[in-house]
Amino acid sequence: MNKSDILDLSDIRILVDQFYGKVREDDLLKHIFENVIQDRWPEHLEKMYRFWQTVLLDQHTYQGSPFVPHAHLPVEKAHFERWIELFFKTVDENFSGEKAERAKWQGERMAEMFHFKINYYRTSTVDPIL
Repeated sequence: MNKSDILDLSDIRILVDQFYGKVREDDLLKHIFENVIQDRWPEHLEKMYRFWQTVLLDQHTYQGSPFVPHAHLPVEKAHFERWIELFFKTVDENFSGEKAERAKWQGERMAEMFHFKINYYRTSTVDPIL
């Protein structure tokens, strides 16, 4: 099968829906996401569509600070490694091209930054900026 690149919002929806489908079934990640998101999955997915649409398609539909909702999650390096593994797998299963590679690069960069910042705030008296 010849895969195309991530070209439009429908591709973003495929990426996000399939990725979070994997997360919701993953033994390491599902409980963390379910505990926080609970019954607000449609809202979360819409926010993720807008985030990736902004990052990958330069269509500025996302506003906000992506880190703050994650600042106090009970996650460790292994959680981020699994997140990256599932994200890369989802991208590679569905897409190929410059935007697909950028999605993986951006996802990995974001996971590394979130991991670093979460560890920082665990040992700091400073609260994350809202």
